[in-house]
Amino acid sequence: MTRDMVGRVVASQTWLDSVSDRVQPIVRKTVAKVGRRGADALDGVWIGTPLHPVLTDVPVGGLTAAVTLDVIGSATGSRTIDRQADGALAVAVAGSVAAAVTGLSDWRYLRGENRRLAAGHGLLNVLGLACNAISVGLRFSGRRRAGRVASGLGTTFAGAAAHLGGELSYEKGVRVDAARSETGPTQFEPVLAESQLDGTAMHRVSVDGAAVLVTRSTSGDLCAISSTCSHFGGPLADGEREGDIVICPWHGSRFDVCTGKVRGGPAVFAQPRFEARVRDGQVEVRRADE
Repeated sequence: MTRDMVGRVVASQTWLDSVSDRVQPIVRKTVAKVGRRGADALDGVWIGTPLHPVLTDVPVGGLTAAVTLDVIGSATGSRTIDRQADGALAVAVAGSVAAAVTGLSDWRYLRGENRRLAAGHGLLNVLGLACNAISVGLRFSGRRRAGRVASGLGTTFAGAAAHLGGELSYEKGVRVDAARSETGPTQFEPVLAESQLDGTAMHRVSVDGAAVLVTRSTSGDLCAISSTCSHFGGPLADGEREGDIVICPWHGSRFDVCTGKVRGGPAVFAQPRFEARVRDGQVEVRRADE
């Protein structure tokens, strides 16, 4: 009940929308300035999964260790354990900064309630980071008791932020592969006449609930991939094409039209691929077993 209340309270904060309207364009421009390779690195294209959730393990682990060691150190009076708690907290603070940078990168394209929840997630993490950074300073200046109070407060903020992050991923599906829910046919199904294929033009067809992009490569091979962008569900067939690369019209993700592999973020998940053939003048497709 309490955890559900956190999400409801943050979602009701409409003032976050006006703040996001001003900040989001700045974040987009900043990420764009690092170039495509830099943006792909922040998005996690190089590891094939969003980078932000990976990095959050560092501050979560560091805070958990720091709190545990603080309790033990307080009970035993061990200076060695106190120093270990300080080190764990310092690692958590450093990890929080890296996680915040990638989190901002993920946030730059969000809209509606998801953007509001993500903004609240970020602000809570900023409060947690501030408290924990202050705690590090207090600890190294000899004010350990005050430092423990500050890090306890920081951990509370970070815990609430972590809940919102989980809600965004597991309930709202933010940064979850948007194309994998469309399975498509397991047997070849006709989708359009071969005569409709005009050079490298892209065609969107629907078959067994799946939206499929059908086209030919620049070398003439018949290709088919999911037309639903794995990033946020954009319609790939409505996008532009550069050689054998299709560019999503929503956020510019780039995919190979034949293999579905990511050639540029912010998408990190490859497009599902379909087998395609021509029989009796009809183009037929089926889901590829991969």
